Amino acid sequence: MQPATIEDVVPSLMASPESVRELETYMLSMPQVDLETSHLVHGRMYARTILIPAGTLLTGAETKCDNICVVVGDITVTTDDGTVRLTGHHVIPARAGFKRAGIAHADTWWTTLIQTDEADVSAIERQMTDEVELLQTNRSGIEYQHKPALKGEPT
Repeated sequence: MQPATIEDVVPSLMASPESVRELETYMLSMPQVDLETSHLVHGRMYARTILIPAGTLLTGAETKCDNICVVVGDITVTTDDGTVRLTGHHVIPARAGFKRAGIAHADTWWTTLIQTDEADVSAIERQMTDEVELLQTNRSGIEYQHKPALKGEPT
């Protein structure tokens, strides 16, 4: 019998928002990966994009508003319809009140799109979630594990 891998175990840990919170509490005691975050505000829309390096286990903040997620890569993640593996390019709906967890099997870009009348990223983050303090862009004093260079990037 083969020993279980993290990819085998993680889907069972992501079954509900409560189990995602338990996973998140445990993960916050571990070294953190710096997920580069970019923001674009345009035409009453906000796009928040993160690059999730291969092998990264992560959780997201619970959202207060419906949104759309654009995913490019290879990741096992909780969705409104359960835990799925997304490979390639996907555009998926995400209902308010959902908290996600995932593990990237390859470098994955995740963009969350929300409608907003705000122009300031901090105000948009407060509109988007009550867990603003958990967003990596708002956590200070955390030492991040070195992110491996992507193909073609200098090391």
